[in-house]
Amino acid sequence: MTVGDIHLLRRRLRAALTTGGPAVGTFVKLASPDVVELAEAAGFAFVVVDLEHSTLTEQNAVDVVRHAHACGLPALVRIPEVDAPAVNRLLEAGAAGIQLSMLTRVTQAEALVAATRFAPAGRRSVSLANRAARFGALPLAGFLRAEQGDPPVLVGQIETARTDPLPDLLAPLDVCFVGSTDLAVDLGLPADPAVLRAAVDRVREAARSAAVAFGGWVPAWSAAADLGLGDADYLVVGSDLQMLAAALRAAAGEENQ
Repeated sequence: MTVGDIHLLRRRLRAALTTGGPAVGTFVKLASPDVVELAEAAGFAFVVVDLEHSTLTEQNAVDVVRHAHACGLPALVRIPEVDAPAVNRLLEAGAAGIQLSMLTRVTQAEALVAATRFAPAGRRSVSLANRAARFGALPLAGFLRAEQGDPPVLVGQIETARTDPLPDLLAPLDVCFVGSTDLAVDLGLPADPAVLRAAVDRVREAARSAAVAFGGWVPAWSAAADLGLGDADYLVVGSDLQMLAAALRAAAGEENQ
């Protein structure tokens, strides 16, 4: 991949969401370029750099995004709220998209669109002095056309039963991501599996009606069906930190035998 192929990576990820099988990624919580190289070599379709449940700083996220871009691996960034200047910096660094946690209001979805789209579709500030614009090698008109044709991939996490009407909430998104852990807590732990599954099914049906890809997080691919994600288009499996912890526990156990 060469610098400036972020639009190709976005196109590739969107195409992977429509193949009939899930596009599979993982959360990145460690500030190591090795992680994205390992993820790409393992065959993941994307990674999600986690600025919600990790100790990563924005600079860490920018560094990981830049390395993923250089490796030809689409990297989205999960954020807890829409901070337009920070979103712009992440996109300029080469982020393929933005994943917004705890999406409950149409105004949040509108703010996400505004922060990731140039006028007239949004209010994102324009600069060519960045990686996504090939540091000025792309003329302004060409860059704007590329962004209009392959805009950042937008993922919204539905993690509570109390939201604005789902069709309106999901309409601006590329992916509806059901946060089953937070949803279970919202429904009251220990959540009745049937109640949780019904809530996940409602989100899936809304995503299908809105012609939006459906997905979520699973601790392991084998758990997808039990969590109502057997037909997911976008599946985030575990995280680098989770996989490292599991491998270390296994190694320590073997050592102690």
